[in-house]
Amino acid sequence: MRILIVGGGGREHALAWKLQHDDPSVELLAAPGNPGIAALAECVDLRATDIDALLDLARSRGVELTIVGPEAPLAAGIVDRFREAGLPIFGPTRAAAEIETSKAFAKQLMTEAGVPTARAEIHTDVAAARDAVRRFGAPVVVKASGLAAGKGVIVCSTIEEADRAIADMLQDNRFGDAGAEVLVEEFMEGEEVSVFAITDGVSVVVLPGLQDHKRLLDGDRGPNTGGMGAYLPMTALIPDALDPERPASLANLMLQAGMEVFAPTLRALAAKGAAFTGLLYAGLMLTPDGLKVVEFNCRFGDPETEALLPLLDMRPSLGTLMAKVARGEPLGGMPIDVAATRGAALPAPVQFGFSLNGACVTTVVAAAGYPDAARTGDPITLPDLPPDGSVIIFHAGTARDAEGRLVSAGGRVLAVSATGATVAEAQAKSHDYATRVQLDGKQLRSDIGWREIARAPTAPT
Repeated sequence: MRILIVGGGGREHALAWKLQHDDPSVELLAAPGNPGIAALAECVDLRATDIDALLDLARSRGVELTIVGPEAPLAAGIVDRFREAGLPIFGPTRAAAEIETSKAFAKQLMTEAGVPTARAEIHTDVAAARDAVRRFGAPVVVKASGLAAGKGVIVCSTIEEADRAIADMLQDNRFGDAGAEVLVEEFMEGEEVSVFAITDGVSVVVLPGLQDHKRLLDGDRGPNTGGMGAYLPMTALIPDALDPERPASLANLMLQAGMEVFAPTLRALAAKGAAFTGLLYAGLMLTPDGLKVVEFNCRFGDPETEALLPLLDMRPSLGTLMAKVARGEPLGGMPIDVAATRGAALPAPVQFGFSLNGACVTTVVAAAGYPDAARTGDPITLPDLPPDGSVIIFHAGTARDAEGRLVSAGGRVLAVSATGATVAEAQAKSHDYATRVQLDGKQLRSDIGWREIARAPTAPT
């Protein structure tokens, strides 16, 4: 099969790696790709948002499946165009992608559909937004409604911080059009978990949850970023929706997400004439009151994808499921290797498509100046990889300079993913390799997965 991957970051590198790992016979194209992807695929120098050129490429090269990585081409309507041309493509239409491109739309949709989420108000006026902050009280969350590269969510510990965040967005245009509308949202206590679901618009195949680390510095300090690392599995517990007397296992948490989040959201989108197909990402907060949605994304998360795919074992393969969705074929009734419904009356077909063996930790190596003003063009030297294959490097923001040297070309430069029997073992491998990467001014966290490590039982003395 000939597959085109649209994008050029760490998420796209991980997808290319997974597709080839599962089926070495696949022929991969990537646009624009990056130096890491170039080891697996033919990279074509096209922007991910140049839909006309991508359409011509897919036609001329006989592409049988196109997979869209980043959100920008989805927001620009690449799926609509490819479908009009009769070309299979994995991702949502422009209308369905609004679940990520407009937090205001997503919040209204969740409210109408009865999906559990934080209370929020939507504002375009500074004074009205600041009044809302005072009604909510601190801590409070201020969000840019539009796409802001993962940096438009500000958790404010004081009223003054919230006032500054509102001014940054609505007055000073910090996030451009993305911040022309803001959400003032109640602060939710708890741990956050990222959950992916592959869907044909009705049926969902839920993938294992994992945890992202947004803050720049150890101990979840410093500015918000697009993500400094991720890990799985996580064992945080919440009340089980099917049996409130029993805490939820990872499998039951995924089932609850399928029943209470993905199924009603898909029904609500379909009712609006915006049926969602592709990968729906839910950021969930495990609160004392139960599971609540923080946000939706309309594509694979980054860096969560780089942590998930090295550990993901699926039958049928991920590529097979994506191809079926891209061709408009239903997922319902597919023989997924792990199914868990516990006899419940599900509001939509909910299946599990995974098994896990061990742990994976991804540490992001970021450029000097990230996230505010990342420096680019610095040479990169990568240490040798361990021969056991337990460490994988995904290129996120790299390029080749005029002399052919590997250099930094973005804020998040590399994602160092390591597998191990436990999160602690995987973290040690990932951090060790990341510290040995030579990149002037590099930034990285040493504590990815710290909550899970703290939860792990101590060995008897």
